[in-house]
Amino acid sequence: MAETASMTVRDIVTDPSLLPVLQISANAHNQCQKLLQLLDPTNAAASGSNPPSQETILAISKQQKILYSLLAQLRGLNRDAVLRVRETKQVTAEARQEIDRLHLQLQNLYYEQKHLMGEIAACESYEFVYAPSPFYRMYILTVDWHSHKYLSLPLIPEEEFLELFPEHASLDAHELMIARIKHEHDEREKLEQARQELLKRKQALIAENKKRKDDLANLDADLERFIDAAKPIQKIFEKEY
Repeated sequence: MAETASMTVRDIVTDPSLLPVLQISANAHNQCQKLLQLLDPTNAAASGSNPPSQETILAISKQQKILYSLLAQLRGLNRDAVLRVRETKQVTAEARQEIDRLHLQLQNLYYEQKHLMGEIAACESYEFVYAPSPFYRMYILTVDWHSHKYLSLPLIPEEEFLELFPEHASLDAHELMIARIKHEHDEREKLEQARQELLKRKQALIAENKKRKDDLANLDADLERFIDAAKPIQKIFEKEY
């Protein structure tokens, strides 16, 4: 606590843009002290000059002009500081809008991922009943058909497959089944690639969202320090000279 109380304004204010304000403010304070010494009636009584001499009047006028110049500089710096605060607030608002947009985009990706996962689950749980040709009906009598695992694959119906790929209409049943299985494999690979891309986009958006939130938090902290550092200057301007 004692260590904090012993800190000076220069120890607290570290923003390079505020250092000139502190310097000019200190110069204006010193100039006020000089002017008060010249206007002190005790000094005039001690010197025995009543009213003040022409030399004293000229010195007072000179010191007043210097003080007015310093105050004008302080007003300009204060105006610049206010403009910077407004610009910072504008940048903060725009950054928050961008974060809101990214958050909405991330939510849309969540919904899209959920939909795709539902579609994948539906495809994986789809029960397909294969209806082979009359030749294969006879083949079932001699072969344990249900021992083949590929029969449980959720393949699209044969009629629909041939509508999509009429070039396979001349294939025999075995080659047609291989083509249908390959088509199902290709479709699942496409879905998996789409899922992986969505996961990458999701992770990138989460990382970008976190970075922007951290930047905003740091920006708000810097802005608060800037406003607190400007309070001594504001108090100076509130004084009546």
